[in-house]
Amino acid sequence: MASSANLGDRLEAYVTSLVKQGRYNSRSEVLREGVRLVEEREKKLAALDAALNRGLSDADAGRSQPVDAVERDLLAKYRRMAEVQTEDQTEDRDK
Repeated sequence: MASSANLGDRLEAYVTSLVKQGRYNSRSEVLREGVRLVEEREKKLAALDAALNRGLSDADAGRSQPVDAVERDLLAKYRRMAEVQTEDQTEDRDK
């Protein structure tokens, strides 16, 4: 199904320049890529929205932790990871 799109002067010039530079073979390729990118962004936004809603539902149901507890756990986790990495680097140097 053929479609037409009025992009306005600025976007039309940009599309034309992309085709002339050889980045795309045609105006249609540029527009298809643009629509694919919008679709991808919309999917990511929907996933973020769903995750936010799950988080809010969990918080409303009392399934959450205080920020200081989460911070403490994360700091401990990353300290352990840093220690392991340091140990690995020391072992590599000693070889």
